Amino acid sequence: MAAVYLDHNATTPLDPRVLEVMLPWMSGGPGNPSSVHSFGQRAREAVDGARDAVARSLGGVPPEWVFTASGTEANNAVLLGLAHHWQARAKDLPGHLVISAVEHPSILRAADRLEASGFRVTRIAPDSDGAVDGERVAEALEDATFLVCLMLANNEVGSIQPVGRVAELCRERGIPVLCDAVQAVGKIPVSVRELGVDYLTLGAHKFYGPLGAAALWVRGGAAFESYLVGGGQERRRRAGTENVPAVVGLGKALELAVAELDERAAAMSAMRDRFEAGLGALGDVSIHARGTARLPNTSNIAFHGVAADSLMIRLDLEGFAVSAGSACSSGKPEPSATLTAMGIDPSTALSSLRVSFGTTNSLAETDRFLEVLERQLAAVRSHTRAAAGI
Repeated sequence: MAAVYLDHNATTPLDPRVLEVMLPWMSGGPGNPSSVHSFGQRAREAVDGARDAVARSLGGVPPEWVFTASGTEANNAVLLGLAHHWQARAKDLPGHLVISAVEHPSILRAADRLEASGFRVTRIAPDSDGAVDGERVAEALEDATFLVCLMLANNEVGSIQPVGRVAELCRERGIPVLCDAVQAVGKIPVSVRELGVDYLTLGAHKFYGPLGAAALWVRGGAAFESYLVGGGQERRRRAGTENVPAVVGLGKALELAVAELDERAAAMSAMRDRFEAGLGALGDVSIHARGTARLPNTSNIAFHGVAADSLMIRLDLEGFAVSAGSACSSGKPEPSATLTAMGIDPSTALSSLRVSFGTTNSLAETDRFLEVLERQLAAVRSHTRAAAGI
């Protein structure tokens, strides 16, 4: 049987309708959007058309949107740029950053770097369902706080964060908020104005667009320093020639994602719910973040007493692609930082798998996956008992 992809939170397949609008820019004539001749102006029109599409889809005005190569770059650009801005302005007063403990590594590692250079970082732990308390974020604010970072939806467990409330509380203190919406866009409604944040990031490959294309929203008047320098592209906010095919693809993918949002969410939710309903027959399992609002496609499950990486490999050999709840470093599995931040013990974190459904999946595949999962889970448990001499 054909392989089944159940790892859509990692990346999504390119929508054929998106590829169709990209192909002319991949195989057609040359055109640098910064060139003044007709070739360049056609490319400029294509980039600006995509920028208009992003603004129509998520709010803001087109000039507020900056195209980047990835959500990681966009997050780094805001966080490190504002840190430099604070340092230049405040001189000897150490800046203070507030982030949630379940942010994407592009925020967590950037915060670590700033901390090592003298900045102070407050990391707000979530509750056991992976949701951050907005009031705790507000309590952490100081006069020296130059930025608050809170993702809209967690990539591992799917928990949706109270970004709007946090932005409201921060606005009262005049503190800007960066919202990493990479995992949320295309799965739940997103509006930069309704969220009330100052910066928002997204990545095309999470909603059936191309890899290598992302966007950053900078509220008009918000502080921003160019992260990449060397050219005047993107209104001098991001140097480097725009990737025209990828940018065009991002615009098209976002238009489709917003237009089809309700239909997609309903289909993914139906598969996720069917899958989780079937887990009851699999013995000692538990579903992370089940007690809070989640993305409609995401399920993170602990198969207690089972090594998730072993189960993941067995499932892959059966033709089902899922993600282990652990990251591999030098060949040694490590507990998920998100799960441990939620207070989950390391052994349970190492027994967890993430299943993330997408538009390419079906209820029939969901049922077949449950059958294979039951069989392979029994095999891993049997092997584990034999190795322990039980």
